[in-house]
Amino acid sequence: MPTSPPTLAVYVIQRLADLGLDKVFGVPGDYSFPIDDAVETVPGVDWVVSANELNAAYAADGYARLKGAAILTVTYGVGELSALNGVMGAKAHRLPVFVVVGEPSTRIQRSGLVTHHTLGDGVYGNFFALSSAAAGASAQLTPQNAVQEVERVISEALRLSMPGYFLIPEDLAGLPIIGEPVKGRPLSELTAVRSDPQELKAALAALGQVLAPATRVVALPTFLVARYGAVPELEAFLAQTGVSFATLPMDKGILDESHPAYLGMYNGRASTPGVQAWVEEADVVLDLGGVILEDLNSASWSSDLSRTRHVVIGPDFVKVGAKVFVQTALRDVLAGLASVCPVFEGAPTRPRPALLPASGAPTDAILNQSFYPRLQAMLRPRDLLVCETGGCNVHLPGMLLPEGVGYAADTLWGAIGWGTPAVLGLALGDASRRVVLVTGDGAHQISANELGVMGRYGVKPVIFVLNNGVYGIEIVLSETGHGYDDLAPWRYAELPYAMGCDRWLSKVVRTVDELDQAIAQLQTWDGAAYIEVVIPASESVPQPHAVEDNTYKLDTPS
Repeated sequence: MPTSPPTLAVYVIQRLADLGLDKVFGVPGDYSFPIDDAVETVPGVDWVVSANELNAAYAADGYARLKGAAILTVTYGVGELSALNGVMGAKAHRLPVFVVVGEPSTRIQRSGLVTHHTLGDGVYGNFFALSSAAAGASAQLTPQNAVQEVERVISEALRLSMPGYFLIPEDLAGLPIIGEPVKGRPLSELTAVRSDPQELKAALAALGQVLAPATRVVALPTFLVARYGAVPELEAFLAQTGVSFATLPMDKGILDESHPAYLGMYNGRASTPGVQAWVEEADVVLDLGGVILEDLNSASWSSDLSRTRHVVIGPDFVKVGAKVFVQTALRDVLAGLASVCPVFEGAPTRPRPALLPASGAPTDAILNQSFYPRLQAMLRPRDLLVCETGGCNVHLPGMLLPEGVGYAADTLWGAIGWGTPAVLGLALGDASRRVVLVTGDGAHQISANELGVMGRYGVKPVIFVLNNGVYGIEIVLSETGHGYDDLAPWRYAELPYAMGCDRWLSKVVRTVDELDQAIAQLQTWDGAAYIEVVIPASESVPQPHAVEDNTYKLDTPS
């Protein structure tokens, strides 16, 4: 007996769940009720209801970093616009977050009625262009076009590794789709980009011509290597050839930093000692994915790759000198690269990053030089370290991660408040890993209400809140003495209990000894932990004016 076709809302959620996604992040809303209900109907997916839409978008961002994609659902207008900043961040960091939005019914729209969540002008297309701009592909769905359009948006979002956006009228969401439903496959079985054999062969030959005479080759793998599932191919290439690699701050953690070929951080003049010269004096630099020489990612544009043969192996192209090869998948190029690359035997004298030396007497106040080395020593294999945007972005990118430790940050988009909700998504994306967040108090105040959501869903992060009472990063980038840099004086360590996280370890530490005791307790603690680390406001020191102007280019050139 033939089965009835699924409703439009159920079909969209089911088709996205086919990718291997088991969580749907979001906030319910009236125009999205059929979508909200569909999440409860589709087997294998569970709701994760965030404190607000922006937090939900950040959580979806975190989940997508581990699972390869994510689902986010919010309501029309107020919901999707609240989430927009987080979705734009996912676009910047090339994460396929699928945003499913319910809008007022076609009956309301065709009747010209004015309803809530609008501008009161009877126009219902005001927000589609805005949300579409945050996506790599978008569609207004109907039962008639659903089968074709859902496949198009999924395929294009995965090809670009960017968000996809679906808009569904509330009355049509409950109607059955027209056409044969597609049963999808998990992300692990999909190929986002397929290579043209002729272009791939020619690209590898051109790469071989450049690599053959080289005596020093350095790889700069970017986060796109991870987005396109090419980390295994990269690891195999490094093992077969002995090529060294460094990472920029934006790309930290995509490979194990205990790897013998790891040089350290390449970030212009802020690089790990010796790394800038080693990279920029190489015969060939293999840019894997497309290095973004953004200000924070290049120490105010102080990186210089012009002296090298800078070869770009992008997601779907290869650039060798003036030659550009198209329709070449990153995974395929990396898989074939060892066959055209010399093998670099032995261990040449090259930079090696070192662990940070711990400092501070037991009764001393906690300073940056006493906190970060202890954090580094605390980390254990398979931990995932999350760096909030802010002052910790100055310290964590250059820190050598112990064996097996991953890393996540919002370096490019740079939204403060991203870290706390992202922890929720990361923890749900892989429950077997301990997620460790370092956040400043200013960023944390933006999204701290997501702590209650973590308690509700039983995730067990370790959160360090660095409390110095100010927007420290603003002081670093400007100067001291501004009232707008001062924060409301929260009692942070009381927040988990107030938000229902009753079984969390929560405490305040003010001295080096108290920090040591808390870390010792964490190493045997099997639950969530929240440590308020009180540090002096004086730890945020303005940059020299010349450095500041090099970042913002405000002074008249002399």
